Amino acid sequence: MSDAGKEPRRARDASREAARRRLESSREATRRTLDSSREATRRTLDSSREATRRTLDSSREATRRRIDSSVEATRRTVGSPPLFAIVYASAAGAIYFTLGIVASNALGLTPLVYLVGSVFFVLCMFTYVEGASLHQDRGGSFIFARYAFNELWSFIAGWAILLDYAILLGVSALAADHYVAAFWSPLGRGALALVVPLVIIAGVALVNVYAIATQERLRRLALIAIADLGLQLVVVVLGLTLVFNPSTLVNPIQLGSAPTWSGFVFALTITAVAFTGLESASGLAGEVAVDRRGLQRLVSAGTIAVFILYVGLALVALTAVPVHNGVTALGSQLMNAPVLGVARAIHPAQVGDVLGYLVGGSATLVLLTTANAAMLGLSRLGFSLATNRHIPSAIGRLHARRSTPFVIIGAAALIAAALVIPEDLDLLIGIYAFGAMLAFTIAHVAICVLRYREPERRRPYRMPGSLSVRGGELPLPALLGALVAGAGWISVIVLHEPARYVGLGWMAGGLALYVVYRKTQGKSLTKRVSVPETTLRRTERHESEYGSILVPIFGRTLDDDIIQTAGRLASEDGDPDDDAPGAVIEALWIFEIPLSLPIDARLPEARLQDAKSALRRAKAIGEEFDGVEVATATVRARRAGQAIVDEARRRGVEVIVLAAEEVSRIRGGALLGGGSGSQENFVGDVTKYVVAKAPCRVILTAPAAEAAARPAEPVAATEAAARAAQRAATGAVATPAEPAGAAEGAATPAEHDKH
Repeated sequence: MSDAGKEPRRARDASREAARRRLESSREATRRTLDSSREATRRTLDSSREATRRTLDSSREATRRRIDSSVEATRRTVGSPPLFAIVYASAAGAIYFTLGIVASNALGLTPLVYLVGSVFFVLCMFTYVEGASLHQDRGGSFIFARYAFNELWSFIAGWAILLDYAILLGVSALAADHYVAAFWSPLGRGALALVVPLVIIAGVALVNVYAIATQERLRRLALIAIADLGLQLVVVVLGLTLVFNPSTLVNPIQLGSAPTWSGFVFALTITAVAFTGLESASGLAGEVAVDRRGLQRLVSAGTIAVFILYVGLALVALTAVPVHNGVTALGSQLMNAPVLGVARAIHPAQVGDVLGYLVGGSATLVLLTTANAAMLGLSRLGFSLATNRHIPSAIGRLHARRSTPFVIIGAAALIAAALVIPEDLDLLIGIYAFGAMLAFTIAHVAICVLRYREPERRRPYRMPGSLSVRGGELPLPALLGALVAGAGWISVIVLHEPARYVGLGWMAGGLALYVVYRKTQGKSLTKRVSVPETTLRRTERHESEYGSILVPIFGRTLDDDIIQTAGRLASEDGDPDDDAPGAVIEALWIFEIPLSLPIDARLPEARLQDAKSALRRAKAIGEEFDGVEVATATVRARRAGQAIVDEARRRGVEVIVLAAEEVSRIRGGALLGGGSGSQENFVGDVTKYVVAKAPCRVILTAPAAEAAARPAEPVAATEAAARAAQRAATGAVATPAEPAGAAEGAATPAEHDKH
């Protein structure tokens, strides 16, 4: 080819090469621009995500604080006046029936006995206020012993005070009958002496079973306490002014014979009868709106009231009804209504008559409120014993409509009625002192121990007078209280024979019940095993729909709900003592092993302990339902969903009860090139797989918190799962209500039939 012909071709090649280079250069520039743009976009997105995350975290923290503040404000509904009223009502009610017994034993030293008793009351008040503010649970010494020691000591304290509540109920009803006799003399005599107390006990039981206006009752109790305190001040002032004579009080005293040393020591222990109000008030812990200053005012007011009530009234009593020849009428014919006798002994006679009617009416009201406070404390303590598996759950059953422990209340009423029949006040007070001193000893020691076990825990109230010992703060009032209470308990055992046998017999019987019940249930004697409050509510029983149920356990808060759902499905209508096999719940914990590890790889000890703890709790909850047995197991798998399906097929279960993952609201991201519809896998991979592949029915339990946070929507499977299941049917499983004063969201289950 000639050079002339080659020239155009070279020009074309050069042009093409230049165009190619320009195109490559343009592509490189475009690529660099895109890379730069992508990097800038990525950085912007990362920055935006980080900012959004921080904003969300900040918002969540602020919301959490507001919710915590709101919950703290709304759940505390009882203020310090009702607490003071409960404490004072028990103290005032006690002196209305203990004054005669103390005077018969201590004679002229009765004011000194009540002075020492007032000091011990202050020590106990320090202990109970600090303990109740530290752990705001129902139970008083029962709760203190749990956190300081273990469940066995917790039961001992609770069982001791349980009998005291029943005795206080009976004694208050018996004394009220004698005080109301100020208006009609036939009362307190003959058949009426027994009929009226029994009617009072029955009325108190009905009021507590039906939970009639609890808050209103507490307000009325506060008014009664204030009115009675005012009347007591009037009696003390008039008595000191009109009849008090120091020589009349001191001259009959002959130490060692009038009174005897044993009588003096026993009289000291009797003053502890008044302190059960501290246990009743501690039972309201967690429902009180009292700050640090309010607790300090409560302690101060209680201290002043008890000193005035005890010491002042004792001074007036032993001069208005003095000791003659080693005997006082307060310990004989006036024993059942001693304060009424003191009021009538004040001269002139017109003043005594008026005070007699006032004291009769006020004492009757205070004793009725004391009986009510005793039943309130007993029902709460008994309920706590039942929920913590200290006594059989059947005893702690809740009323179907009122959610009150009606079995415990009824049993307490029967015990109190039986105690009233002999009309032996000295016997009842001695037995009462046995239980009270034992419980107070445990309470004081527990507070000392908690100062070392939980030194950093917030204490809204801290008793004064601590000593640094071995790196901790030892509360001296609690230490002194423990020594005094322990010595008092030993003195009751030594000096009061009926209290020794009855008290030790009661404790031995309770310990036998505790040990047998825990051992037959396969539970530890010292570790805490609690069940949800809802398991104590009696529900309508029906024939079991499923004989075997698989329940995967994941260690979440929803585990309790799904176990209860399975328990209600598995419970059968039949005799619980029947030997026929009942339904079985298979509680399953799945260890997901990543592919990077062998399937039999060693598991961390923490994960093993989590699994054991969750399965133990599942077993305890499930077996609260009659006719239900819970079997526990663990498996290893690569995927949880596949493991659930495989185990269901291998075990041949009839239904799977599963806690569904939280529904996702994330869209496909249309602005970034994705689809505009919801993601298909909005129920979670595990739920989708189980619903699609399970060889049996599947019941999904959705979190109640989500249902409360947004409008209710049915929990459904994905379209693929629905096609596999053919149809998703929504079922309703009711969740029992909690006892009065508590609330809990119910789960929302959805059932999917596999055909």
